[in-house]
Amino acid sequence: MALSILILYGSYREGRMGIRLADYLVAGFNGAGHMAELIDAKAVGLPMLDKRYSDYAAGEAPQAMAALAEKLRTADAFVFVAGEYNRGVQPGLKNLVDHYLAEFARRPAAIASYSAGRLAGTHSNAAWHVTLSGMGMAVIPNTLTVGQIGQTLDDKAQPMGEGGAALERGFPKFADELVWWAMAAKGGRG
Repeated sequence: MALSILILYGSYREGRMGIRLADYLVAGFNGAGHMAELIDAKAVGLPMLDKRYSDYAAGEAPQAMAALAEKLRTADAFVFVAGEYNRGVQPGLKNLVDHYLAEFARRPAAIASYSAGRLAGTHSNAAWHVTLSGMGMAVIPNTLTVGQIGQTLDDKAQPMGEGGAALERGFPKFADELVWWAMAAKGGRG
């Protein structure tokens, strides 16, 4: 059964490297027969959080916010592509997520973290576990961590070198676990 999986990415920086990981994940899930879609915070362009989606009266939320709310409500699972900024979370991704709450509930979330260095976004990864759990998502135990992203994925999101080989070995288990949780959650939601 094909699942709807949203890949959420939040860097606004020039020369964004994490988009390579986001594109790799979209291709990987689509290649496994699912319907994966990239949600790029920069492209969505929500303002800094002032009013959450739920704070608007029905039909009054900005169009981009309402359209994303519908995608979130109908998704079976989420993957958060989490870069690390100053040992914390990316502000663009956090801002995107904070506009919503109920739209994420009772679905599984997976975290794929990355960094330019060898720590692979582990601080961000840990912080997202707490945030996503607090928002009502079941965060799967298996994560992907990609260090030295510029040496792991090329500009076409193709794996290269030892890091790319490690990513290729890790992705199937990561994907299988997210799919298992998504199927279980979907059955529970009815």
